[in-house]
Amino acid sequence: MSTPELTLFYDGQCPFCAAEMKRLRSWNKSGKLGFVDISLPHFDVTSVGVTMEALNRELHSLTVDGKLLVGIDSMLAAYTLVNRSWLVFPLRIKPLRPLLSTLYRQFARNRYRFSALLGYKPIPRCENDVCRHTGNPFFDK
Repeated sequence: MSTPELTLFYDGQCPFCAAEMKRLRSWNKSGKLGFVDISLPHFDVTSVGVTMEALNRELHSLTVDGKLLVGIDSMLAAYTLVNRSWLVFPLRIKPLRPLLSTLYRQFARNRYRFSALLGYKPIPRCENDVCRHTGNPFFDK
């Protein structure tokens, strides 16, 4: 398989994030996108060149030529590569970008709460047939 044009680094324990990556995967017929779950124990943060804190703050992606995209730039690039740029069209409107970027960062910072409010179920982490939830107290009530 060829190298993807864009690799997305996402939080696979975030129910909303995981659902969005699943949707992007379903549209990724040409293999232009790669997906890396930063919540997996074997994930190596040094492969991205930023801190784990930065990756947890907002979506990051890496282009095939090594350019790091963050936040709404990652989303715009990903949706464009799977021919769904119309879904994120407002991200292309320059006067809206600062507002949308701020709103995105707020969402990303509270993604577990928003996931619950939107009806997404917590994702269990299973090892050796033993499953537990994320450890996020918001979900583990």
